[in-house]
Amino acid sequence: MKDHIKNMAEVLKSLGDEKRLKIIKILASNIDEAFCVSDIAQQLGISQPATSQHIKVLKNVGILEENRRGFRVFYTINSDVLAEYKKDIDELFKKAFQRCQYNFSCDKCPYNNKYQ
Repeated sequence: MKDHIKNMAEVLKSLGDEKRLKIIKILASNIDEAFCVSDIAQQLGISQPATSQHIKVLKNVGILEENRRGFRVFYTINSDVLAEYKKDIDELFKKAFQRCQYNFSCDKCPYNNKYQ
């Protein structure tokens, strides 16, 4: 469970950057296309090295997939992973707004399956 919480914190951190959210928007709204770093950098108006760093963060949490074609690497959204994170975030918010009847003694809570 602690690994799940740690992973979700990493996901939320990766989503907490404006440029990374824009990368997700670019790729998710063009689901039939793959983009290379230079394509994304041009749309964001930032350097290729800066874009590469943002892409690396999103790849590390599994949101982006890469496909090598010759010397170029193209990126797409991993829709399954993104949908799973959405489900986890929805569950987190659902539980966050429920009153804890166990006075925050999580080991007593029968609903304690992912978040403490």
